[in-house]
Amino acid sequence: MGKGDRLTGKGEVMMGGDGEVMMGDGGGWATTTRSRVEEEEDERRECERRTWTQCGSSSAELLATFCDNILKKGGNEKLSDEAIEETLEKVVKLLTYISDKDLFAEFYRKKLARRLLFGQSASEDHERSILSKLKQQCGGQFTSKMKRMVTDMTLAKDNQSSFEEYLTSNPHTSAGLDLTVNVLTTGFWPTYKSSDLRLPEEMVKCVEVFKEYYQTKTKHRKLTWIYSLGMCNVNGKFDAKTVEMIVTTYQAAVLLLFNSSDRWSYADIVQHSNLSDEDVFRILHSLSCAKYKILNKEPATKTISPTDVFEFNHKFTDKMRRIKIPLPPLDEKKKVIEDVDKDRRYAIDASIVRIMKSRKVLNHQQLISECVEQLSRNFKPDFKVIKKRIGDLVTRDYLERDKENPNVFKYFA
Repeated sequence: MGKGDRLTGKGEVMMGGDGEVMMGDGGGWATTTRSRVEEEEDERRECERRTWTQCGSSSAELLATFCDNILKKGGNEKLSDEAIEETLEKVVKLLTYISDKDLFAEFYRKKLARRLLFGQSASEDHERSILSKLKQQCGGQFTSKMKRMVTDMTLAKDNQSSFEEYLTSNPHTSAGLDLTVNVLTTGFWPTYKSSDLRLPEEMVKCVEVFKEYYQTKTKHRKLTWIYSLGMCNVNGKFDAKTVEMIVTTYQAAVLLLFNSSDRWSYADIVQHSNLSDEDVFRILHSLSCAKYKILNKEPATKTISPTDVFEFNHKFTDKMRRIKIPLPPLDEKKKVIEDVDKDRRYAIDASIVRIMKSRKVLNHQQLISECVEQLSRNFKPDFKVIKKRIGDLVTRDYLERDKENPNVFKYFA
C-alpha cells in the first residue's frame, strides 16, 4: 500500500460509557496535662490513619487480588469448579476478619471491571456465585453495584447485536471498521478518566455511525466515550512483512499520525492528539522504548523527553504476525484509597444525621459511639474524622450545639 497507508485499523475500536443523563475551665497544670494527653491521643490516631493505608489497604487489596487471580482466565486452570467454589467460600469467611470491607469492595470492583471489560473473566457463573456469597455476608448494598456491572455486560452484548443488525439493514451507514461498543451505566462502574482525544479520521466515522444508531434507540441518554478503555487491532505494513498490533485506542491514535508524516516531534504529537503529557509519555515509551520498537526515537535513550523526535520504524519485524503492545498501567491504588476516603466522609455524615434525626438530642461521646457502631460493619471510622464531620454538619446547619453545654448536640430540623 502507499506511504499514507502504513497503518490501518480494525477490530474493537473503543469503549462507550452511558452517562445516564450517565464521593471546661481549670487550673494551669490541669489544662497542660489534658493538652499533653490529647496530643498523644491525636498522634496515636494520626498514626492509625497513616497505617490503615498500609496495613488495612494491604490486606484488603491482597484479598481482592487473590479473588482476581482465581476468577480470571488462566488463573484457575488447575482447579475444578467445586474447588473454586470452596476457595471463594473461604475468601468470604476471611473477609469477616478485615475491618476495611469497603476498601476491599472498591479494589474488587476495579478488578471485576477489568475482567468484564477486557474479556478476562473465566466464568460468569463463578462471578455471580461470589457476589451472592458476599451479599449474604455483607448485605445487598455491598454488592449492588457489582451485580449491576455483570448485568450491564449482558445488556451491552445485546446492544452490540442490535447495532450489527442496524448496520446490516443500513449498508449506507457503514462504519468503515469493525466496531464493538459496550454501553455501560455510569453509576455502577468505577470512575474513569475521560479525555478530549482528537480521534483519527478513520475512527471519527465509527463514532458518528454509532451515535446515529443510538439516537434511534433513545434520545434521553448521553453517551460519554471513555477512550482510555478502548482497544484496537492495527495492521502495520513494515518492510519485512505486515504485523497486526493489538494496542489501546490512545496508542492507535498516535500510531495513525505516522500515516501522514514519517517524523513527528513530541510537541506535535501532544498538539495533534490533544492528550495530556502524562498519557503521551506512557504511549511513546511503550512504542519506542519497550519490547516492540514500532517507532525510532532521537536521541535513542530509554526515557521520553519533550524535545524528542519520533520516526516510523520501517525495519521493525517480529517472528509473530500478531503482537500485543501493552501500555504501562497507572498505579490506581492511591485513587482507590482517595475514593474510599471520600465515600467514608459521606457515610459518616449520613450516619450522624440518621442518629440525630432519631434521637434529637445527644451528647458528643454518645453520638460518636453510636456512629462507630453503625459504620463498623463496613469500616472502622476514625474518631478524629467523625469529630470533623460533626463540626462540618454544625457549620452546614444540620446540627446545633446546646447553648448551655457545648458537648451536647441538637438536631436542626
